[in-house]
Amino acid sequence: MHISPLLIYLMLPTLLCKNLLCYFSLYETLETKGIFKPVVTECPPKEVCYKAEGRYGNHTGLTHRGCMLLKNCNEVKKINLRGAIYNTSYSCCDWSYCNSGTDVSTNFVTLFIIMGGLSLKLIGL
Repeated sequence: MHISPLLIYLMLPTLLCKNLLCYFSLYETLETKGIFKPVVTECPPKEVCYKAEGRYGNHTGLTHRGCMLLKNCNEVKKINLRGAIYNTSYSCCDWSYCNSGTDVSTNFVTLFIIMGGLSLKLIGL
């Protein structure tokens, strides 16, 4: 069996790197919610998982998930979809499959810091 050097070159980053595995979904609106299931994708190096919510007025009408550069996280962008402009905010996280739920911005470190502060307050320190 002969293995092509090009194949090894293309597969090497995937075999050596521990890139994040994240969920990817196209833009979902209220009408299309639940029709398409998110698929697992491997993020390129230096990218993190995100979940985005697009708001139209006071209503969340658009969601999507995927990978993005860390520097683009926590931004708000305007997305024009079917004539409606959605103010879309991005929440990022940095562990595999973390963008599966409804809230991806809180991690265990943040939770422990909050709980530790509350505990100190309760005991009077």
